[in-house]
Amino acid sequence: MSVTKRYGFAGAAMVLLIGLTFVIPSFSSYQLATACAYLCGIAGLTLLTGAGGQLSLGQAALMAAGAYSYALTANTMADAGMEGPLLLLVPLAAAVIGAAVLGLVIGLAAGRLHGPYLAGFTMALVVALPAVTSTFSSVLGGDQGLWITVEKRPTALRGIVSNEAWQAWLAVVCSVLVLTLLANLLHGRFGRHLRAVRDNPVAAALAGINPARTKVTAFVISSAAAGMGGGLLAYTTQSAGPGAYSLVFSLFLLMAAVVGGIGSLTGAVWGAVLLVALPHLISTATSRLELSTDLAQRLDGNLAVAIFGLVLVLVVLLAPQGIQGLLVRAGRRLGQARSVSVPPQSPKPAPSPSSSTPTRLSARHEPEQLPATPKGQ
Repeated sequence: MSVTKRYGFAGAAMVLLIGLTFVIPSFSSYQLATACAYLCGIAGLTLLTGAGGQLSLGQAALMAAGAYSYALTANTMADAGMEGPLLLLVPLAAAVIGAAVLGLVIGLAAGRLHGPYLAGFTMALVVALPAVTSTFSSVLGGDQGLWITVEKRPTALRGIVSNEAWQAWLAVVCSVLVLTLLANLLHGRFGRHLRAVRDNPVAAALAGINPARTKVTAFVISSAAAGMGGGLLAYTTQSAGPGAYSLVFSLFLLMAAVVGGIGSLTGAVWGAVLLVALPHLISTATSRLELSTDLAQRLDGNLAVAIFGLVLVLVVLLAPQGIQGLLVRAGRRLGQARSVSVPPQSPKPAPSPSSSTPTRLSARHEPEQLPATPKGQ
């Protein structure tokens, strides 16, 4: 897909999703905003793990860095009496920068790690998050987290759209921007270098590519995308706490990327939708069943984990390239079936020579032999 088509598709998707908020309930708009926040984190993981081959289990910690950066910046600005668009844009920028700085530190520290060693190192960040918030409880709020003063929807939109719809607008614009930037990187020179380092670091180094620099850059970009997701999630929920960015959530992000299609940004969209829709559908289904209070409490949350794990196993066995790969393969088969079902056109018969048109002799046609004339006549 060319750059022009990519921008056109991104603009059309943005307009469609924003228009959708006028016809869906407020809770669905809130779910859309949450899915877009998750999408930023999953898309960053797709670049890092799918294109770069660096397995990370610490994406939740990077989203937490973005959320806390947003919270601290927004509360500081609100205490200083600032309001308006700056109270929205500056904390979002701080969320991206804060997560990117943490990603730079992680990338420099884990530049020589790969496979399970890198996964264990990044997982330790998520495990250590509650301890960090408790140690610096005076700043980070401890286990309770921080409540955030956020900029509400503009005055001109009040009475026209709900607060949830405005949150969805902001999340849609930011997530589409993140996806577009990541798509440009993956289809450009950096994406080629990243895939070369993933496939064969030695050959990439011989080709003039610096594997260590490429890996660190991938960590920074992935962390910045996760920071945007954490900032959007903090703005939507108006809070930032360690409980929202647990190890289970980090595993959910990786599972969503795999189920959607780890090698495609479009697969990240399917993963984000599934990550939001599946728990809601399970909760709705179990609420309609006549279950005891104890059983309902046990199923709440745990059933979603079990079903998500079952879906992951089925996808790995039946569709290794995820939902996006399954759809692409189905589209190709449908195209082949259509081409086979269309009967081939019979060739047109050659026009018969007209009586007025002299017949040309072919190269193999010999002229008619005249009878021999006897000598002496």
